[in-house]
Amino acid sequence: MLPFKTLLKIDKSSTEAVFKQIASQLVLLIQKGILMPDMQLPSTRLLATDLGLHRKTIMAAYNDLITEDWIISRERKEYRVSTLLPIVKPRTYASKAKSSYKAKSSVLFDKLEHVPSLSKITTDFKVIINDGFPDVNIFPVERVANEYRRLLTHQTLKKASASWNIDGSQIFKEALALFLNDTRGLNIEPENLMVTRGAQMAIYIAASLIIKPGDKVLVTAPSYFLADAIFRQLGAQLITIPVDAEGADVDAIEDVLINNQIKLLYIIPHHHHPTTVTLSSARRAKLLELIKTHQLSVIEDDYDYDFQYQYSPYLPLASGAHDGNVIYIGSLTKVLGSNFRLGYMISTPDFLHSAIKLKTLIDLRGDVLMEEIIASLMQSGEFSRFIMKANKLYEHRCNYASNLLTSELNHLIEFKKPQGGMALWLKFNENYQLSKIINKAVALGLQLTGSTYFKGENLTYDAIRFGFASVNEQELEFAVDVLKKIT
Repeated sequence: MLPFKTLLKIDKSSTEAVFKQIASQLVLLIQKGILMPDMQLPSTRLLATDLGLHRKTIMAAYNDLITEDWIISRERKEYRVSTLLPIVKPRTYASKAKSSYKAKSSVLFDKLEHVPSLSKITTDFKVIINDGFPDVNIFPVERVANEYRRLLTHQTLKKASASWNIDGSQIFKEALALFLNDTRGLNIEPENLMVTRGAQMAIYIAASLIIKPGDKVLVTAPSYFLADAIFRQLGAQLITIPVDAEGADVDAIEDVLINNQIKLLYIIPHHHHPTTVTLSSARRAKLLELIKTHQLSVIEDDYDYDFQYQYSPYLPLASGAHDGNVIYIGSLTKVLGSNFRLGYMISTPDFLHSAIKLKTLIDLRGDVLMEEIIASLMQSGEFSRFIMKANKLYEHRCNYASNLLTSELNHLIEFKKPQGGMALWLKFNENYQLSKIINKAVALGLQLTGSTYFKGENLTYDAIRFGFASVNEQELEFAVDVLKKIT
């Protein structure tokens, strides 16, 4: 209900009767579009109480408006704005209602020109090939729903509300620490963990604590564009290093460190985004030495480590000796699906103390219920079993997509099958323009929403991430058939 106490101003010194003042001001509110057709008005008793007037005064005002067809009454119990207003018809009336939010803002603000907009998804599509998201069809819906029902009690809610849980539920942090120690060779305790709403928040918080305007940040070319946007937003100067079949060029990193004062290195060793390549063992060893020698601050983004298609995957840099210089960031969203925003940051307790303070400014409470549900799945072993099941499926789809693309689109693209992850990095033949292909595909029911990188943006070719994990064989065949038709 609108705040009529502040909208209606009564001037008791006026010669105009109070009920007439109320009626005329209500008409003005209708004409301005604040009171819309069929909107319910407060009862005469309620409005009289709000305005500190006798109920009969309000009744007189309402009767005036009923007589003039501004409002209607239903058995003298409910009053509504008329849908057939005395001056204009409803549709014309609605179109002429002015809003203060139609024009451009008069507020001076940062337009964030350096932050790219994410691709829009329409509803008229048959298949979407995304950036590399998990298949929600295999998500254990019933198991999670049962856990929600078990936890969603007044006692649980009361207990959860007694703590801020800014850094995450203690139960979840304990379960997650064990899981990460077992799967990534880390040696951490819960106090080394802070839970975030996805890896993106973790990157932003970590970078914000390290970077000051003018600082030099080392990134790959190409790199994860939203991480680069964060660093630019913080005023950093980006220095780029190339990526090849063995991952980031560590020799180039060494050269830059010798000749520059680098504040931060941002790196994705596993399934590099966007190119999907994995940093080789030799380069990892050398990079760890450089980190210790130069006391280099590093954000290691390991967003989809859980999906490896080789028997003995490389461990993260964070599992090696780095003197606390590596801030390790990961996400469970790649396991659970993009609807569930669960990420984490691993660092020393003193760094996390400040990270929690910064998180307090943007997010006072975490999703305690979801965190404790996932903790339950981890403790029972079901979480690990689900990852194994998903891994088998995604490996099959990786192989199927790779074979299909190679046999059907050899004229159009080239790529190298990754060691893990959920996407392929497709490089397009210079005779075919990727932007035109994307537009033509939409008309045939295929949306390509993976990260696109065009020639000239540190690349000599057009390329796109082709997510295979969330599409089945028939959908992959449809996508390839569309691309074949338009090229």
